[in-house]
Amino acid sequence: MAKIQKGDQVIVIAGKEKGKQGTILSVSNDRVMVEGLNLVKKHQKPNRATGAEGAVVTQEASLHISNVAIFNATTQKADRVGYQVIDGVKTRVFKSNGESVAVAK
Repeated sequence: MAKIQKGDQVIVIAGKEKGKQGTILSVSNDRVMVEGLNLVKKHQKPNRATGAEGAVVTQEASLHISNVAIFNATTQKADRVGYQVIDGVKTRVFKSNGESVAVAK
């Protein structure tokens, strides 16, 4: 299970998008889709059945999960995530200051 989840605010720590921030759109295995980052051009073929025309479409491509880190708004830096049991509920917390990770959904 990844410690980064859909809706988390993340910062890219490696690659051509290093230093940029975004929100996680989806997580699958070891890849994440980040909103507005790692944009690629895809050549879309025309489809007569659906009436779609051919075009060059810009879309997000996935990043490896090791190249992103969760963004701690309190410290304004990248942070690591751990787990604590609070009132019988397993909760994600930031390693640096122990605050709970709030997910904006």
